Amino acid sequence: MNNIHIKKNDTVVVISGEDKGKKGKVLNVDVANNRVIVESVNMATKHKKPRKQGDIGGIIHQEAPVSATNVMHVCDKCGKATRVGYVTLGDGTKVRVCKKCGETFEK
Repeated sequence: MNNIHIKKNDTVVVISGEDKGKKGKVLNVDVANNRVIVESVNMATKHKKPRKQGDIGGIIHQEAPVSATNVMHVCDKCGKATRVGYVTLGDGTKVRVCKKCGETFEK
């Protein structure tokens, strides 16, 4: 089983590749393949053919998956790209924390 440090609705920044430096919200996480889909990052062109009467075809631009190793979490408090740490609280729950400022990412 793969462990992944990114979750859906996290804000991330791309740290390598064609879209390096772009920030966006994570729309989907594929844990099995270690890939994430980030809003407005790695846009792919898809040619859609109308399948039923009433459907419209054309060229569609949509996000393609990016490797989870190429994105870094952005802390809401300090606003910097940071690594994710894990801390066990007093009640036994494990939460993700910012390595730079110590703020928890869970609401």
